[in-house]
Amino acid sequence: MKFRKQPVVVEAMQLSEHSIDEIACRAKITRYKCDDGLVQLRIPTLEGVMIAGDGDWIIRGVNGEFYLCKPDIFEKTYEAVKGGEG
Repeated sequence: MKFRKQPVVVEAMQLSEHSIDEIACRAKITRYKCDDGLVQLRIPTLEGVMIAGDGDWIIRGVNGEFYLCKPDIFEKTYEAVKGGEG
């Protein structure tokens, strides 16, 4: 049998130096500064802790859980919806 994934609208923000504080606040997670000076987020997910870096997308799932998605996969999987800002 074959199945198609049901369309689900999710909230997502792309991680950057400008969005990191807002994402950390919304997801209630802590920023970590690496030895090389870069800042990353460690996101507790249902599959364990994932490390998000610059350009990764942080997605809030249908049950309020957070997870990350690499930019190339996000682009292939998601599209913007009308009225999706904010």
